[in-house]
Amino acid sequence: MAAAAAAMAAEEAEEALGLFTGIGLSEAKARETLRNGALSALLRRAVLQARSALGPALDKATGTLLYNAAARLKDPKHLGFLVGYIARREILTDLQLSAALEYVRSHPLEPLDVADFERACGVGVCITPEQIEEAVEAVISKHRAELLAERYHFNMGLLMGEARSQLRWADGKTIKNEVDLQVLHLLGPKTEADLEKKPKVAKARLAPAEKQKVAVVENGDIGTETKSLLEQLRGEALKFHKPGENYKTEGYVVTPNTMALLKQHLAITGGQVRTRFPPEPNGILHIGHAKAINFNFGYAKANGGVCFLRYDDTNPEKEEEKYFTAIREMVEWLGYQPYAVTHASDYFDQLYTWALELIRRGQAYVCHQKVEEIKGHNPPPSPWRDRPVEESLLLFEDMRKGKFEGEATLRMKLVMEDGKMDPVAYRVKFTPHHRTGDKWCIYPTYDYTHCLCDSIEHITHSLCTKEFQARRSSYFWLCNALDVYCPVQWEYGRLNLLYTVVSKRKIIRLVETGAVRDWDDPRLFTLTALRRRGFPPEAINNFCARVGVTVAQATMEPHLLEACAREVLNEQAPRAMAVLEPLKVTITNFPAPKALEVLVPNFPADESRGFHKVPFHQTVYIEETDFREETDKGYKRLASGQPVGLRHTGYVITVQNVIKDISGRVIELEVTCTKSDVAEKPKAFIHWVSAPLACEVRLYERLFLHKNPEDPSEVPGGFLSDLNPDSLRVVHNALVDNSVRSARPFDKFQFERLGYFSVDPDSEEGKMVFNRTVTLKEDPGKA
Repeated sequence: MAAAAAAMAAEEAEEALGLFTGIGLSEAKARETLRNGALSALLRRAVLQARSALGPALDKATGTLLYNAAARLKDPKHLGFLVGYIARREILTDLQLSAALEYVRSHPLEPLDVADFERACGVGVCITPEQIEEAVEAVISKHRAELLAERYHFNMGLLMGEARSQLRWADGKTIKNEVDLQVLHLLGPKTEADLEKKPKVAKARLAPAEKQKVAVVENGDIGTETKSLLEQLRGEALKFHKPGENYKTEGYVVTPNTMALLKQHLAITGGQVRTRFPPEPNGILHIGHAKAINFNFGYAKANGGVCFLRYDDTNPEKEEEKYFTAIREMVEWLGYQPYAVTHASDYFDQLYTWALELIRRGQAYVCHQKVEEIKGHNPPPSPWRDRPVEESLLLFEDMRKGKFEGEATLRMKLVMEDGKMDPVAYRVKFTPHHRTGDKWCIYPTYDYTHCLCDSIEHITHSLCTKEFQARRSSYFWLCNALDVYCPVQWEYGRLNLLYTVVSKRKIIRLVETGAVRDWDDPRLFTLTALRRRGFPPEAINNFCARVGVTVAQATMEPHLLEACAREVLNEQAPRAMAVLEPLKVTITNFPAPKALEVLVPNFPADESRGFHKVPFHQTVYIEETDFREETDKGYKRLASGQPVGLRHTGYVITVQNVIKDISGRVIELEVTCTKSDVAEKPKAFIHWVSAPLACEVRLYERLFLHKNPEDPSEVPGGFLSDLNPDSLRVVHNALVDNSVRSARPFDKFQFERLGYFSVDPDSEEGKMVFNRTVTLKEDPGKA
């Protein structure tokens, strides 16, 4: 039997091969087509239908149209309709075929309006040679002066394009031949000068800030472009459907009720773009969520729409009020205001009503398989799948009353894209809900809840990460099974960072083991941690814009995020001076009997943004590392015999005496000062503080030693074995100038020559605490 079946399959394949080569496909292309079962079946149907009308011999042009129709048609039910037009020679060009394919895609319901279809596809339109000649003549006359000046260096494609726009259904080759003929008549044959390559025009260099506006990801690196986030997210740029045109999306399921439901949807929304950001309130948002927030809120904003913040609060066992608060706080911190703040629990009554309806329609059933039995992708089929509707309704009511905790679930009758069968819609949980209290002991799952909440809120674009692609079929199936408005789900690639972990479970382990203090520890990449460390929200948004929205997952280096922070902080963070490892300096010839006031610009590159005053006393403190007893080649800072300038003071200091403790460590310098306008210009100017404030400074490095701490091949001992012992260094006795005295938590400064710092919430009266956000850009030319 098996041998006979194999022989029959081989015979059918040989017959199809003959059909395909008979329409002009090469043998290699024909065999490649045979490997695609769906395509070869459609093409076989198309060829046989065309042969019945035209006879066994089909020309190559007809064959090409048949192949393109079979390969590009999204809905096979229209194949016979299109092949009829090809066979009757009413669709003759690929241009007409493309218009026909677009028409049937955008008109999913039967019957099609034949007259409207024919108008849209140019059926019966005859373009004469005279019309082509006149159109080309008009275009050349319009550009005559430029043609005579540039001759054959002129962009001939422009002539083609303008002529084609006037004669949509004209044959492209015929237009090109006419353009070539008329250009030759105007300019004559090409000369040697015409054959020379046109010199390239040097592109104007972009300013650094412009260069870094936006970028694209290539192999984890960022390359520059000049599109803003909003420009990237314009609907046309992403080729998303317009509101109400959901059916134009590939894979969207159209039912007899679809068009009526879309009409109602448009009446409710007025054609407005609607998106949603739907986090689970069981953890803190991280850098990957920042991309989701920017995409959902940004896409809506870019297209004049609105975005909902909807909490997916369907699992009361893991939800806490602090997460609800923190999530909204982070969304608003990034600069976005939700159109409405909603909860999946707002719709529990409606979701329950729909569950009953799903059972009545024979599309759901109560199942008694254990959770362990139905886990994975190949669980045994449920023996209760075909139980009577009335029985499932009674058992579902018993579930609602709490009779079956862990012993029964409501399952939907479908197979998901990843092969998983009959996903769970409801389960029993005896856990009070933070909003509904004890009203419910059955709670809906994500697979059941998500698409229906999107439908209730009339979401137009349900944007989610790639791991939800396997749920797209259940998304469409469930909306259509209940005959409710069906939004479109579109998946994009996640944003991940190297040298970190972002999963809730792993962050909890880090907190529990004391590796980090809490979810907002500045070494993490949660949004609360990034805010505490001092990253401006604009920097995070810019980073997301540079990564862009792609289908592929983006895994980025942390230094790219840090570069975005520097760019923003350079414009936002006023300058101050601080010393991490203080060395006392006494100026023995201080020029005044009391302290002087020094004016320091808040932003040296733009002094119009103001100044602040710092006191300049006889005693100042400099960085210990800014002094050496002995100098060497390349060292430019303070040393015996090598003076330096004190920034902003107008004075140069020279070492006169080095004071050491009994261990030989330098503890003080005695220096003299000279006005800089009379002293020899020093090799360097160093920062300093005088009458300073004591402060604590926390310096951060990467939390993990390896790029992928979760990868067993890279870190066999697990992520907890990969912790960097030097990820945090606390400087307890740092000094900072008085100008920051009134700073509040999260205020940001650039400490000159040290980096960008942010005031930590741990700061107390008399002891400020600063977190280093990022270092300054290093200049390898300076020691």
